[in-house]
Amino acid sequence: MNTPSATPTEIESLKNKGLRIRWTDQHEMIYPFPALREACQCASCVDEWSGEKKITRSQIDDDIHTKHIEAKGRYAISIHWSDGHGTGIYPFDYLRKICPCDLCRKTD
Repeated sequence: MNTPSATPTEIESLKNKGLRIRWTDQHEMIYPFPALREACQCASCVDEWSGEKKITRSQIDDDIHTKHIEAKGRYAISIHWSDGHGTGIYPFDYLRKICPCDLCRKTD
């Protein structure tokens, strides 16, 4: 997918809902917490050799939420989840690529 702008202007954790991101091109989306937790690409969640996911949606509580979000340079965020997981890094281009909105899904 061609990502028009993979630089967020705002990132906000919305209690019991998801992570709201507004991008420099004014596109805005709320990423549901369970889906975002499942999308983690760290070595604990994805096998480094096969690329096979080690975590499934059924293993993630519906009420999962962020405990802490921190910037990783100017390219990513790290999310510390309520389930204790906190090793994943979410690069901005990856977050834009997995945008769950209908418009972005159509351009995949």
